[in-house]
Amino acid sequence: MNLIARNSFRLRALPHRLSSLTVTSLRHQATCATTAIPSFPCVDAHAARESKILASSFYRYSQTGTRASSSDSGPEPPYARPNPLSYNTYHHQYPLELTYGSTLPSFDIAYETWGALSPSRDNVILLHTGLSASSHAASTELNPTEGWWEKFIGPGRALDTNQFFVICTNVLGGCYGSTGPSSLDPEGQRYATRFPILSIFDMVQAQFKLLDHLGVQKLYASVGSSMGGMQSLAAGWLFPDRVGKIVSISGTARSSPGSIAMRHAQRSVLMADPNWNNGSYYDGLPPHTGMKLARQIATITYRSGPEWDQRFGRKLRELKDGQSLPPLRSPTLCPDFLIETYLDHQGEQFCLKYDANSLLYISKAMDLFDLTLPALQELAMTPATHAPPSPSTSSSRQSLVPSKSHPPPLHYAPHFPELAAGLEPLKSIPILVLGVQSDILFPVEQQRELVDALRMAGSTQVSYFELGGVWGHDTFLLDVLNVGGAVRGFLS
Repeated sequence: MNLIARNSFRLRALPHRLSSLTVTSLRHQATCATTAIPSFPCVDAHAARESKILASSFYRYSQTGTRASSSDSGPEPPYARPNPLSYNTYHHQYPLELTYGSTLPSFDIAYETWGALSPSRDNVILLHTGLSASSHAASTELNPTEGWWEKFIGPGRALDTNQFFVICTNVLGGCYGSTGPSSLDPEGQRYATRFPILSIFDMVQAQFKLLDHLGVQKLYASVGSSMGGMQSLAAGWLFPDRVGKIVSISGTARSSPGSIAMRHAQRSVLMADPNWNNGSYYDGLPPHTGMKLARQIATITYRSGPEWDQRFGRKLRELKDGQSLPPLRSPTLCPDFLIETYLDHQGEQFCLKYDANSLLYISKAMDLFDLTLPALQELAMTPATHAPPSPSTSSSRQSLVPSKSHPPPLHYAPHFPELAAGLEPLKSIPILVLGVQSDILFPVEQQRELVDALRMAGSTQVSYFELGGVWGHDTFLLDVLNVGGAVRGFLS
């Protein structure tokens, strides 16, 4: 059949095909007309939440900067917005030069304390927080609400207030009383994303300005978990003569690509929320959807798969009161599994308790943390005091003895010698490192690497414990017996 004949055949068949398509379309429309329109309760709940936000006391709080009520503490006290009357505020009126070239003209640091300061001021423990925690680590007379490390602080506990004076601050860049993106600049405008990029070192520098104000020349110990574990190392690195001991729990000396990727995903969903508006949302609707999704991603990294299996398995959510259970339960696109409802709840509870810009800035500071020597040299970082290398330093690097506390890696990473060189200022400080085998955010390989690098740098006072269990990264919040016992024994 030639080209003309084929085209003629197609033209003759076209009316019949159009007729068939028309009939098919009409049948489809009739079928759709008798089918119920899909409903998505989770989407409806999201729209309802947005409407409530516009009229809520929290929204008025974000507009006026005053606390509307005391009922917004929620089920997670560690992340509740503290009452400004329940913490102390130190105002530093002089400029603070930051790591990446910017300067803060002045800043505030919110802090709380427990125990009594000794006459010689030599019993001070500086407790560093994780990413989103406030200064409220434990209950006080002014704020009896339980804190995020409640069971670790007090008489006879890990941080024994019969012996130590414990200070905990909200970090620079935060939103719980310390200066951050939501604070007012000298002209009375919100900093928003005009706030300068921060480093972990900047947070520690601000904390030591507070210590200067309090007349504390030397810490008994610098203690921290997660991001706080980074800060505790940074404190000893910046001020080796002012830190007596270091405790780093589930921390690292160098943010890994895996951890950076997880935090990048959180920032991406947050910044993709139209309400984020390039960080200028303080006079409008906050990016609650982006914050909720970011929190869900974070929650996945804070726990472990084995815990999800034990806690939720593949159980389905309970139906609402009055709903009858069909013979065969039909799946939906909204949450069906208990684990889905748990993540949804965690996101909901957090999305309006923490400032979105603070999450961006502080998580970025975590990504930037790197104590390898080339990274420190690139930033022109130097300790406030730095003992000259001992004659045995070079030989100790060449004769690293495998640790008895953990199996050595098959091959050390290429950056390992550079990390050991960067950690030299810490070699004279007793250090406790704790790792958790189920931690996927800060895997135990990072704590093992830290311990080995410290020993390669010449340190002979490093203690390392590796914990089991299924709680993942959040073990430092939950395992009072093992974490608390190790910390108490090391400090005493």
